[in-house]
Amino acid sequence: MVVIRLSRGGSKKRPFYNIVVAEQKNRRDGRFLERVGFYNPLASGNAEALRIAFDRVDHWVGNGAQASDTVTRLIREAKSKAVAA
Repeated sequence: MVVIRLSRGGSKKRPFYNIVVAEQKNRRDGRFLERVGFYNPLASGNAEALRIAFDRVDHWVGNGAQASDTVTRLIREAKSKAVAA
């Protein structure tokens, strides 16, 4: 099964997450099919905290991929910010 989930990067106590499309059997930070965005929970100032390629997410969901709970929340948050802007 194909899933859309977070892959952790960054250093100790400074997390940075890539939003990736991967096979469910692969490790969290392992092999993935496509990177569709990123999430930086510690972004401050003018730094961009969240970017998602909605067209690619829609493509993968249309082909049967399932988003994790956290990624679903982030997509909802990004869409609400896009509508407000």
